[in-house]
Amino acid sequence: MMLTQNVNTGKQVLLTAWRNATDPEKGSFTMGLDVTSGTQQLYIWDEGRPRWRSGPWNNLLFLGIKKLFYNYLDGFNQVTNDSAGNFFFSPPQQNDRHIISTLNYTGSLNRKAWNGKEWEVVMACPENVCDVYGTCGAFGSCNALESPICSCLRGFEPVNEEEWGRGDWTNGCRRKSQLQCGDDGFERLRNMKVPDFAKTLPSRVQDECRTTCLGNCSCIAYAYDDNIGCMFWSDTLIDTQDFGSVGVDLYLRLSASEFDSNKRRKLYIIVGVAVGFVCISILMFIAWWFIVKRKGSKAQDSSILEAGQMFTIDSTAIVLKDETKEVNIGDLPKFTFKMLANSTNQFHEDNLLGRGGFGPVYKGVIANEKEIAVKRLSAESGQGMQEFMNEVIVISKLQHRNLVKLLGGCVEKEERILIYEYMPNKSLDACLFDPINPTKKLLDWNMRYSIIEGIGRGILYLHRDSRLRIIHRDLKPSNVLLDQDCNPKISDFGMARIFGGNEEHGNTARVVGTYGYMAPEYGMEGRFSEKSDVYSFGVLILEIMTGKKNTRYFNDEFSLSLIGCAWKMWSEGNGLSFVEESIASRETEEEIVRCIQIGLLCVQEYPEDRPSIEIVLSMLSRDIVELAAPKQPLFAENGSTPGPNGSTQQNVYSNNGLTLSVLEGR
Repeated sequence: MMLTQNVNTGKQVLLTAWRNATDPEKGSFTMGLDVTSGTQQLYIWDEGRPRWRSGPWNNLLFLGIKKLFYNYLDGFNQVTNDSAGNFFFSPPQQNDRHIISTLNYTGSLNRKAWNGKEWEVVMACPENVCDVYGTCGAFGSCNALESPICSCLRGFEPVNEEEWGRGDWTNGCRRKSQLQCGDDGFERLRNMKVPDFAKTLPSRVQDECRTTCLGNCSCIAYAYDDNIGCMFWSDTLIDTQDFGSVGVDLYLRLSASEFDSNKRRKLYIIVGVAVGFVCISILMFIAWWFIVKRKGSKAQDSSILEAGQMFTIDSTAIVLKDETKEVNIGDLPKFTFKMLANSTNQFHEDNLLGRGGFGPVYKGVIANEKEIAVKRLSAESGQGMQEFMNEVIVISKLQHRNLVKLLGGCVEKEERILIYEYMPNKSLDACLFDPINPTKKLLDWNMRYSIIEGIGRGILYLHRDSRLRIIHRDLKPSNVLLDQDCNPKISDFGMARIFGGNEEHGNTARVVGTYGYMAPEYGMEGRFSEKSDVYSFGVLILEIMTGKKNTRYFNDEFSLSLIGCAWKMWSEGNGLSFVEESIASRETEEEIVRCIQIGLLCVQEYPEDRPSIEIVLSMLSRDIVELAAPKQPLFAENGSTPGPNGSTQQNVYSNNGLTLSVLEGR
């Protein structure tokens, strides 16, 4: 089909998404061509609000789609107009390839090519969080490879520093110094996705753009493209993105004072470097002289440690041992070991929040009374640099309300420490399985259902919505933290694996995780996929409902595991007997039984039988009303075998109903 717009009447032909995966009713997302701003762009709207835009069309490609710069001939067809004011946009006609473009119910435009066996996604828009319209607000720039992803353009500062520090960038930035019109200059921003609302002027000379913009006091930026000419902006700069290696150069108008301060800053840097070099040279000479003087002498007091490397804790000491290997944790904010030791009262036991496979976790308080959780790698943990760096790389690039936020790290000598936001209600297992925990009283049915949905949304973000495709591999209650409102946040990404765009599953000779939550194919064969996380999520659902651990549950009467008990109660139509007594009620029986069935669908033996996490969430939200019947899960019963029609019968090891022992003296 063609997407069209008439500039005279405003009439559009749009592409409309389904309401959800199974309901073809019109959804909230639409896609169409918009030419009213002076350029031809594609938009995806969410109930009329822009969600994504393609950037201006330059007769070869859309300037806001990064992938098209590498291979524009495999991109989109040209936009044309007729004498009646109609603009047309149609998919490319390629005889040697079958290509379709679809707008799905999540608001994503997917271009798919037939590879001979199946439809393969070759392009998805939006591709990452920076592609979402206006992620960084007005006068903000987004870079998906940076952390944080948003920054203010040069000469601008956040409108609200506190919100900006929390990762809420929607209010954008404001100018530091007002423009003076005649005395202004331009800052060159290389390889950008140009902002929205550009006005164009045909031109073959780039200098003409600069002269025109400088002569108009309302012009705040300009850009030049060979096929479009000049592009000007006069009100605000919104939806700007740093592409890094491709894109268009954007020239930002700044006051003369901004350039003067930059020159002074460079001078200060040069002077500082020169002074620093001289000081270092002097210190190196003194050190060399001192070493030569003391060469051959023995140390008189081996108990003296460097300042800041020892802290007394109940007659013991924390010592930082030397380690020659340098560790780079990228742009993650860095904390010093001394700061963290002071914030936790020298890692005192009173501040211990818990212990995991990684090591102990302490509560700390830093500047402005901000509470943090300090996760310190233990030498006895069995985990090391690989898991530490894996967690740094994975979680530092993720942002979602149902994932715990990583605030920083510390790498000094042999110390490996991660700093997270503090969760007042600790982990889910502490609230769920500890009968004396006061938070357990808050876990009514509605709260538990909300926790299940929140965990599911976090998994969906990992599997589908983040720019990295991640398999967690260690989902369990102790790795789900609860904030002050009992909102769940998935944590501990030391075992996580990042998948490429076409990978569906992986294999490993090193099976890691927690038994009881591992999918059968992973625990036995080392094969893992998204369906492995779905299995763990199914176990979590059943644990949250019954308030008992799968790894410790055993029903003496029927010789059942937790999963087996859920299967037996559900198949007998007695779901209320399975859940914790405090949440069992006739008013919520239908929801409870439905939730047990969803959990059983997730823990089926074969990965292909389990639903994807999108389907699970659609089941939980009742977008999918009718549920399939689950198959009996593996290891559902101990000491029993499946009978006819799925029933079970107890194994019999003797034909006698009675045994008799005769005692005889020797």
